[in-house]
Amino acid sequence: MTQHLYGIMAEFKTPEALSEAIKATKRAGFTKLDAFSPFPLADIAKELDCRTSAIPWIALTAALLGAGVQYGAQYWMNVIDYPLNVGGRPLHSWPTFIPSTLIVAILWAGAATLLGLLLILRLPRLHHPVFAVPGFKRASEDRFFLCILSGDPLFEASAARSFLETLSPEAVQEVPACG
Repeated sequence: MTQHLYGIMAEFKTPEALSEAIKATKRAGFTKLDAFSPFPLADIAKELDCRTSAIPWIALTAALLGAGVQYGAQYWMNVIDYPLNVGGRPLHSWPTFIPSTLIVAILWAGAATLLGLLLILRLPRLHHPVFAVPGFKRASEDRFFLCILSGDPLFEASAARSFLETLSPEAVQEVPACG
């Protein structure tokens, strides 16, 4: 039966109830959990060990790479490829290279951050198994959901359902697996 389930999902009215449910579920030994909320909840992200620490490194790397490419291109064009002495200025006039180098660094960092987030979050996701759960549309309005995934080592559908029901949710439902 668990091969045909993505997991078991409980619906809560408040973020506090969801937070307490996640703590209780982790204390019970479940490790593969997912939570859904209409707005970001930092404490829940920490509780679920969601890490986005790669994003600043992606942005920094892209910014440095973009700045290096821009500065190198300006140096190549003005000093090596087509040196043109205008008004007695030096060919390698680094102060004039800085504004466009900063602009390109910011552009590359922004683009890399967007692409990195899309890849890390596996977006755009046009379909997800939880979309089939009745009432899940309220996750973008005023409800909070906790799902114990069927890939959890302790997962057994009836036991997971019974456990979630002890947490006083509004509803507990099975989440069918995709195709």
